[in-house]
Amino acid sequence: MSVHDELTSVQRCLDDLTRYVSRLEQQMGSGGVDIRRVRADCDHLRESVALLRESAAAPGTARRPELVTISDAPYDSALWTDTDDEGLGARNRHAP
Repeated sequence: MSVHDELTSVQRCLDDLTRYVSRLEQQMGSGGVDIRRVRADCDHLRESVALLRESAAAPGTARRPELVTISDAPYDSALWTDTDDEGLGARNRHAP
């Protein structure tokens, strides 16, 4: 199957899920935290599928994470002067 076909299938399943959640809301009431959470999750899934559709529509512009090169050179020791050791307190001071 093509990406378009797969996304269409996902959209159909998501539409079914939304219908079932609506039925549950009618039966259980929409005031409960759990049903609101499920509704919010359905909405987030719908937004995510829409983003996937947008990225699939422009295949040449797929976003890849930009790689960041980290140097092996040692850090300047001046960066670490007058700093607190996390959880240990500042140097030359005693605990209360």
